[in-house]
Amino acid sequence: MKTHIVLCLVVMLAPSLAAGQKDSTAARNDTAEARALRDRIEAAFSERVQENLNLTSEQSTKLRATQERFGARRRTLQQQQMERRQAIDDQMQPGVAANQDSLRKLLDAQRAGRTELAKIEQDEDQEMAGYLTPVQRARYQQMRGRLMQRVVEMQLERREGRGMGQGRGMGTQRPGMRSGGRRRGI
Repeated sequence: MKTHIVLCLVVMLAPSLAAGQKDSTAARNDTAEARALRDRIEAAFSERVQENLNLTSEQSTKLRATQERFGARRRTLQQQQMERRQAIDDQMQPGVAANQDSLRKLLDAQRAGRTELAKIEQDEDQEMAGYLTPVQRARYQQMRGRLMQRVVEMQLERREGRGMGQGRGMGTQRPGMRSGGRRRGI
């Protein structure tokens, strides 16, 4: 389980690590590597979901199709949101006057992006309601939520300079975690 989560985190962080590359060839290779890792993570996550939710083969096939369709849209939108946040951060440099018009457009686009992400979640859940029970949907959302929470934590750690192998990065237990990788109270 821990191996799957760590692998998932690496895949989800890989595109942002690749973005920091100066050499375009290296960036393309990292993107291809990130894509391959993401595929492996998605397969591992799907396997874990099928096991935990006790899905039939039909449900599993439908869920995989839903994940692929909505996942691609979600990733594109999340990348755009990340670029908007970076552009806002660039505008807000100390000692430099921010461009009001540019900031207004970025903030409006960021708000629209959040609305679109919520719509994607709503549409995805509505589609899953056609083939998953309410209990299965709730469990799926919990599993995905925990994974996404950990991805965000890892991204924050990386930004703070602790990196993947330092601090609470890869392979170390987080406070509040049991050795099984589950947070107490969740």
